[in-house]
Amino acid sequence: MNVPETAKDAKMKKLTASDPDTQSADILAGNIEQLKALFPEAFTEGKVDFEVLKQLLGGAVDEREEKYGLNWYGKRRARQLALTPSAGTLRPCPEDSVDWDTSQNLMIEGDNLEVLKLLQKSYSGQVKLIYIDPPYNTGKDFVYADNFRDNIKNYLELTGQVEGGRRISSNTEASGRFHTDWLNMMYPRLKLARNLLRPDGIILASIDDGEVARLRHVMDEIFGVENFLSTFVWKRKAGGGDDSDHVAAEHEYILCYARDEGHCELAAILHESPSMTAKYNRKEGERRYYLERMDKTSLTYSSSMDFEIECPDGTTVRPPQPTPAHPTTIWRWGRETVRTRRDELIFLRDTKTGEWRIYTKTWEPSGGITPRSLLVEKEHGRNRDGTIELAELLGPKVFTNPKPIKLIRHLLSIGAKDEDALVIDFFAGSGTVGHAVLEMNAQLGGHRRFILVQLPEKLTEDHVPERPGFAFCQSIGRPTNVAEITKERLRRAAKKVKEENPMLAGDFGFRVFKLDHSNIRAWEPDRSDLPKTLEESVEHLKTDRTEADILYEVLLKLGLDLCVPMEKRSIAGKDVHAIGGGVLLVCLAEKITRDEVEPLAQGIVERHKALAPAGDSTCVFRDSAFADDVAKTNLAAILQQHGLVNVRSL
Repeated sequence: MNVPETAKDAKMKKLTASDPDTQSADILAGNIEQLKALFPEAFTEGKVDFEVLKQLLGGAVDEREEKYGLNWYGKRRARQLALTPSAGTLRPCPEDSVDWDTSQNLMIEGDNLEVLKLLQKSYSGQVKLIYIDPPYNTGKDFVYADNFRDNIKNYLELTGQVEGGRRISSNTEASGRFHTDWLNMMYPRLKLARNLLRPDGIILASIDDGEVARLRHVMDEIFGVENFLSTFVWKRKAGGGDDSDHVAAEHEYILCYARDEGHCELAAILHESPSMTAKYNRKEGERRYYLERMDKTSLTYSSSMDFEIECPDGTTVRPPQPTPAHPTTIWRWGRETVRTRRDELIFLRDTKTGEWRIYTKTWEPSGGITPRSLLVEKEHGRNRDGTIELAELLGPKVFTNPKPIKLIRHLLSIGAKDEDALVIDFFAGSGTVGHAVLEMNAQLGGHRRFILVQLPEKLTEDHVPERPGFAFCQSIGRPTNVAEITKERLRRAAKKVKEENPMLAGDFGFRVFKLDHSNIRAWEPDRSDLPKTLEESVEHLKTDRTEADILYEVLLKLGLDLCVPMEKRSIAGKDVHAIGGGVLLVCLAEKITRDEVEPLAQGIVERHKALAPAGDSTCVFRDSAFADDVAKTNLAAILQQHGLVNVRSL
């Protein structure tokens, strides 16, 4: 074998469980690097000198003891939890998916805190719209019980996936930390969600009266008060319902924040409600309009807006006053506007009195109207609609209070109008957001994508509200948890949309991934049997994991989209995956001898040349596959000699 002279200098970086490259994005380290780039003089021996930093920031530092804001027990820990990297992974489940090979949509089963951490490298700054319908903290719903030390182990226990599991319980006011527990759950998730938004992205969060004030405070802090866009009020039901001791609640809220208000623009509503469009009862050319009176009643009367306007017959008219002694009516236009736009005024005589009345034309908006804050049930659906829609797909009462598709479609139309928009819902519930995206693509065109995240919360027969969902999962032969309901709704919704649009060639599928511990074995010595521990540590990858498991963890940890194109070819008898057009080349063969090194390396070089990726490429191999260090070094040397300098082993 002809080994390059540079072989002795060649290196293949070994990735371990503690390596930053094998964990989710280290947001804390990233924040420090940004701070160091802006204020290098504020760092001494790698640490922040706050006194120097305060001097550099001048009067921008608020040092008052009493400050405006919302504080609660555990807030500091919740903030730190968002900054702690995850050592988990997402394992592919083609058997649960629809159109695995082609779909660009994702349904992820797992604790959304850990999933959001894992998505940071691959999807940071790429999401156009986030919609969430989190637990409202009513005392009947549960709050995710996060564990600072090992949240993935905690998640597996809570969802009954490992022995000794604990039932997820409701968060009741009797707990003594009712609001605190809810805030500690919401804060780190919203903190991580913000990083995923595009500069022009928005987040929408449904909530009711119980926690709307606290959620507004938290979102003001995380997204910035200046990025608050609106509070939509959704009339979720029409009358009736004794669900309160004093007032029957007929509405909920949807808080709307921008990632950066300066870059964000909500799309106009193209189709107004019938009550609004009916008033445009006249037409000129292709545009409609209605006549609007020039006089208007004003709460603040101004004599400067009460003047004479000459009519076509030479007489004059002033705003008609119901009570002349106490005038309240003025013109909509001032004197100068009337003078310069006189030709736009329309003079008509009152059919009863014969007096002159002055009008102007108000045109129907050609590009739609500004979104309205009040969402009424006729145009945007109500709770009952969501329940009926889901019952038609899955059966009655399988999931409680799903949002109606009309509501989500409306939110998508103003926040994710872009045809290639990426939409995320990390409290997916029954999967209404995914269903709405499929419908929107079918009806308006485009290829919007969704990422849904849902905890596999266990369903039981013992809990009365869960019985229909439990029975449904059993009837389709699936595990009895909420995530299975989400997946089945997506399957049936996709089938329904496809049947209704037989000529449409769109993406009606989704890829399923499940949260689990990393495929890379962590160093966990058994003090009672160290020889066995040392023997097992030779293989750094868990033996119960598949090649696909490892492959997708590499994608996540190196920051590639989970739906990036892949192509597998045999090179020198080994499977080599070319990902993203050659940006990543992965060979996870379990054995590579010295004699196989050169043909494998040369084959990879030729494949890389043929693909000609635009940027630098990374090559990844199984560390335990190499016969010895010589084989490993020689392969790295050949690759690096041909420009493939980023060579890693797992």
